[in-house]
Amino acid sequence: MSGELVLYTNPMSRGRTARWMLEEVGAPYCTELIHYGTTIKQPAYLAVNPMGKVPALRHGDTVVTETAAICTYLADAFPEAELAPPLDRRGPYYRWLFFAAGPLEAAITNTALQLEPPDDKRSMVGYGSFAQVLDVLEAEVSARPYLADARFTAADLYVGAQLGWGMHFGIVEKRQAFLDYWGRVGKRPAQRRAKELDDALADADAV
Repeated sequence: MSGELVLYTNPMSRGRTARWMLEEVGAPYCTELIHYGTTIKQPAYLAVNPMGKVPALRHGDTVVTETAAICTYLADAFPEAELAPPLDRRGPYYRWLFFAAGPLEAAITNTALQLEPPDDKRSMVGYGSFAQVLDVLEAEVSARPYLADARFTAADLYVGAQLGWGMHFGIVEKRQAFLDYWGRVGKRPAQRRAKELDDALADADAV
């Protein structure tokens, strides 16, 4: 696939995960800094993402929003990076990507906001309970080094980013299995490069 890659992001956003994915892919890309309260709600950016949120990715004429979708798209658009398993082994890959985008993120957000569904309404929230979500994920990352294949994939990047963020802010329990898993995926060179780029962008934007 061809076309310029543009990441629309803010360093204080989920755009950090999208940048990490871009660094794993290794293709050249440009960064468009989107400011909260100003450019994020202006017509030029709303034409990219009518939700008025970041990140978003433009690849030639293709626009992708939602962080999990960006990660999935990039893995497919750049197969040489080997960030997705072969198609006949993608069941766990899709499962954990969208488990993190759905139940895990919803549970983390609700917990951070101190929103607890009543016992008789738990089936409506899609994840049951935060403890159940963490227990299921703990069992999975304890059973094997990586979630969807014998090697690191975009599923590990997205799940790892969620866990790393949640533990950093004290929302996700620092269970040993999570610490070990984050130790495997969070020390990758691409993650470090992405963090340095976003930290520098945040510092420059604060001046």
